[in-house]
Formats: sequence, C-alpha cells, structure tokens
Amino acid sequence: MTITVNLIHFTNAAVDANARAVMQFSVLDWAACGLAGAAESSFDDFVTANAAEGPCQILGGGTASPTNAALINGTLSHALDFDDTHFAHIGHPSVAVVSAALAVAQHINATTHDMIDAALIGAESSVQVGLWLGRDHYQIGYHQTATAGAYGATVAAARLLKLNPKQIRAALGLASTMASGLKSQFGTMGKPLNAGLAARCGVEAALWAKSGMTSADDGLQGPLGFGETHQGQNNPTSIGQGHWQMTTVSHKFHACCHGLHAILEALFEITVDPNTVQSIHVKTHPRWLSVCNIKSPRTGLECKFSYAQTAAMALSGINTGDIEQFSDANAKDQTLMALAAKVKVTADDQLSEMQCHVLIKAGGVEYVASHDLAAPMPLNTRTEKLLKKASGLVGLDKSKALWDACNRGSLHDFTALLK
Repeated sequence: MTITVNLIHFTNAAVDANARAVMQFSVLDWAACGLAGAAESSFDDFVTANAAEGPCQILGGGTASPTNAALINGTLSHALDFDDTHFAHIGHPSVAVVSAALAVAQHINATTHDMIDAALIGAESSVQVGLWLGRDHYQIGYHQTATAGAYGATVAAARLLKLNPKQIRAALGLASTMASGLKSQFGTMGKPLNAGLAARCGVEAALWAKSGMTSADDGLQGPLGFGETHQGQNNPTSIGQGHWQMTTVSHKFHACCHGLHAILEALFEITVDPNTVQSIHVKTHPRWLSVCNIKSPRTGLECKFSYAQTAAMALSGINTGDIEQFSDANAKDQTLMALAAKVKVTADDQLSEMQCHVLIKAGGVEYVASHDLAAPMPLNTRTEKLLKKASGLVGLDKSKALWDACNRGSLHDFTALLK
C-alpha cells in the first residue's frame, strides 16, 4: 500500500484523545506565536500586499481569502521561529497545518472542535510524510516544514471540505506539483514564508480538487512523483496504525531554532562568570551543523540559528525565551561576540538529534552538562510552561482567553482573539 493510499484512508480517521489534547496545546502555541509575529513590523508590507476583503481572519487584524489567509498566517506564525517542532522529521507541523485548517474552517463555518480535529490529522500526516521522505530529503536542502507540511495542510483542508477519496487523491497530486521550500532560506524572512506557502498550497490543492481539477494518479509516490524527484527514501510509516507521532511533538521554550534547545537547557545547569570563560566545547548531532551553526550572526534572525551566539547569551544571563533578545543589537554586541568566539561546535554521531553535551573551561575549572529533549514532560508541566510562554507573548488575559477558546466549540470566539 502506498503512502498516498494511507493518507487517503487517514484523512477521515477517528482522532486519538491523547494526541488531540497535545494538538490543543499546539493551537494555543500557534496563536500566541502568530500574534507576536504579527506585532513585528517586518512583515507589514507583505501582509498589506496579500490582505483583502474576505471571510478569514488574519493574525493581528484584517481579513483575506482562504488561500491568502493561510499564506499570511502560516508566515506570521513562523516569523519568530518559536512554534512547535517534531524531531522525527525535523519540521514545524503546526504553522502550515493550523493556518490551513483555520482558513478552511472559517470558509465553511466549521466549529473549533472540527478545526482542531482536522489540524491533528493534518499535522500527523505531515510528520508521517516527513518520515517517509527521510533524512536524505532534509539533509540535501529541503525544508520539511514546507514540503511535508504542504501535504499535512492538504489533508487537513480535505477533511474539513469532506472530499471523497478520488478528490483527496487529486488534492495530494496537486500539492505534489506545488510543494517546495529550501533550508537555504534559514535566517531570512524566506524561512517563515516557506510555512505560509505550504499552508496556501494545502488550501489551494483541496479547493481545486473539490472543483474538479485532476492531477497525476499518484503525485507523491508514483513515477516521477515528489518522493522520487526530491531525494525521498520511501521509508515505512505507521499512518493509522495507532501510534500517533503528535503525542511527542516538542513545544519551544526558547525563541530560536529547536536544534539549539538541548544546549540551552544544558547550560541552565551551569553557573559561571562569563568573564572567566576560556573555552566552550559543544557536541551535537552532525545534522545540526548545517542547520543552526552560523558562527558569526549579523542579524537577530541569524542569531536564532547560532550555537555560538545563543550559548553566549545564555551564559551572560540573557533570557533566550524572550523574543526581544534576538535582536540586531545583540548580534553586534561586542561582549557577546567575544564570548561567542570561544565556542567550538563539533559533531558527535553517538548523540541523538535531541541530545547535546557541553564542556566549559572557566577560571581553571571544567564544567560539564548534557540534556536530552526526549525526556518525558508531564501534561501538567507542559500546560504550565505553555501558558507561561503564551502570557509572555500576548499577555496573561489573552493567553487565558485563547486557551478557553481552544476548549470550546465557537470558532468565532477563537478568531475574535486573533485580531
């Protein structure tokens, strides 16, 4: 059975209660990150150029058509690179999928409950497609958030639109000829745009399929399909077999690339005077060296992809959970630059992609620490940390209101809070 057939069957599958509970957290996280992203002036002209009178709410205010709302919201929710990540395929599942699901849900007047169910099925699908494509696809330069995310967005939209199997097949085929996104955009505004393009792709593919547009019979796994032409490995997956990948999604508590989070957590275990630091040796999984190892970042955006810079910030007592700290000013701060220059990063293939090890020499003393992001996090701890994060991004009252709206059925109540 091909992955395309599996995705068609899975589109209308019953949802898992535990996975859905985690998805509700991701919807809250998406909204908080998106509203904070919308508050950044960098994307104002982009939003203005794509907004128009329409039925769908844009993060931060305004409306647009379903396709353009998905594009804008997918971009803004990933603008700060503070949204959830899944390490199974190294991608951000919610930004593309929730943006697409929300746009279609508003388009057809669905409930919040239906929107979250569709987002869960779509996010799960994106992770599974990412696993099917494999690490070669990511390592050669494709951005899984955008490529696998486009399929997740398509599945979410198809579920809400109640497409039949033939239409779902067509939608996946149409997505195959549009899905795109390159890692070369990391550290620029092009990276969040990748998420927006994936969200728009999913909405367009599903709407076009519903209108009768046809495509290759199997644009994903078939001859000259997306997998064959995009370095896909055709790995086995567990779609619809009871194991839900979204139960192990990782939410960010540092406002930077998730590949840096293990080292930042490890550094919390070390207290040292930064003025006495002689050297900092970071060991990480080899894959991260091509993702978040900018040695001398020039901008706040580039700081989000730099072991050296974030380590220097953490050791200097700067809160890496505060988005404002990833600024052009800190990128140019001479004291931080001097400390960052003492950071050496090497690959260690004995470490998983969620593990990191650090050795600091300071004042003649050696400090050692490690961290594994795969360590289980109790649901109550996740709730507390996410509400605290959301409060830091949008304020206590709005974060509580958003969380309440995620647990109720009125989509209007939820979208009213996105202005």
